[in-house]
Parts: sequence; C-alpha cells; structure tokens
Amino acid sequence: MAGFAALGADRSECGRREKWRFRTRLEVLHEEILGGVATGAMLEAAKSLLLVLSALFPIVDPLGGSPFFLALTGEYAPEARKALSWRIAMNSFALLVGAYFVGTYILAFFGISLPVVQVGGGLIVVATGWTLLRQKDDEKHDVHRTVQPQDTFRHAFYPLTMPLTVGPGSISVAVTLGANAAHSHALHPLTIVAALVGCVLIALSIFLCYGFADRLARFLGATAMTVIVQLSSFLLVCIGVQITWNGMKALVESLTLHIG
Repeated sequence: MAGFAALGADRSECGRREKWRFRTRLEVLHEEILGGVATGAMLEAAKSLLLVLSALFPIVDPLGGSPFFLALTGEYAPEARKALSWRIAMNSFALLVGAYFVGTYILAFFGISLPVVQVGGGLIVVATGWTLLRQKDDEKHDVHRTVQPQDTFRHAFYPLTMPLTVGPGSISVAVTLGANAAHSHALHPLTIVAALVGCVLIALSIFLCYGFADRLARFLGATAMTVIVQLSSFLLVCIGVQITWNGMKALVESLTLHIG
C-alpha cells in the first residue's frame, strides 16, 4: 500500500510539474506574441511617419514656396509676416490632418472624386502663378508696410494656405495615404500618432521657411530673389497645368471605361 501511495504521489508531482511547464510555455508564448505585435506596430508607425514625410514634404515644398510668400507679403512688417506664417502653418496642419483622416469620407459624402479636386485646384494654381508672373513692381508697392496681423489673416487661408502651400496635389496625396493606412492596418493608435507627428513636422517647416523668408531674400539679394520669383511663378503655372491635366486624364479614362 505504501508503494502505491508513493507512486500516486510521484504521478501527482509529475502532473503538477507538467502543468507548471505548460503554463510557463503559454506565458512565454503570450509575451512573445505581445512583443511581436508591439514591435510590428512600432515598425508600421515608423513606416507611416517616413511615408508621410517623404510623400508630402516634396509636394508642400515650404522652401520652394517661400519666394511666393515673400512676393505676396514683401511689404509687410516682419512681425506681421511671422504671425501670418504661423497662421499658415496651423491652417496647413489642419488641412493635412483633415485630408488624411476624413478626406475620403468628405469627398464621398459630397460625391466629389479626386480628379475633380485636381482639375479645380490646378486651375487655381495656374491663376495664382499667372498673377505673380505678370505682377509689376509698382503694383507690389501698393501694400503698406504697416499692415497689422488682424488685417493680414484675412488672406491667410486663401490663397496663402490653399492652394499656394497645401494645394490639390498635397490634399490628394494626404487623402490617398489616409485611405491606404485605414485599409492596411485600420489606423492603429501608433499609426495615428505617427501621421500627426509627420504633419506637425511639415507645419513646423512651413513656419520656419515662411517666417524667415526675408532673411533668405537678404542673403540672396534683390536680383536673385526677382529671378527666383519669376522662375518659380512660371513653374507654378506649369505645376498647375500638370495637376489639371492629371485630373482631366483620370476623368477621361473613367469616362472611357464607362462607355466601353
């Protein structure tokens, strides 16, 4: 009897050990899964941040847009120009975030397609670039140097924020990135934070480039800035034509598919 009791005790002890080992394996596996999920989320967030910056920054191009900003605000006081550049940066941040997260739903609600946005926005870009290209020196001095920030803010959104800074191309890319992120990984919290950080960095670059555009002009000189503004205005017209053509091409292709 004592032998059977000892055997039963050994089996019970072995069963407890096996349960403990199984539980330990489950805990290790659970920790590995959580660690893998966290690492995967961090990688996706890093990819989203790099994607937002690499896709939007060249299109927004705050450094290239600073000559336009200076041409339109060349006679403003430095304080007014900095206040205006801060407002433009905030407006640009709001536009990019809105386009990234809810742009697809807004366009779908109004029944507007991205090609239509490209056509309309491209025409505005063409008109703005053409106006800057034909602007004469005597017309540039019509604006008084003592313009106050509250007067300047009247034009902070249009045309300085849209379409000069965040145009139809930037909005289209932001809408596309947001739709792709929502479709790929359902906007993980880390992905949302990464997109917000990317938009903050772009807005900060806009403020720095626009706020110190006058120092850049002094460094380059009046003649160089005039050449840059004229060339940039011509390029702006070309960019607007290209954006308009992209939208029209997409509309014609969709029409051809429907007819076919």
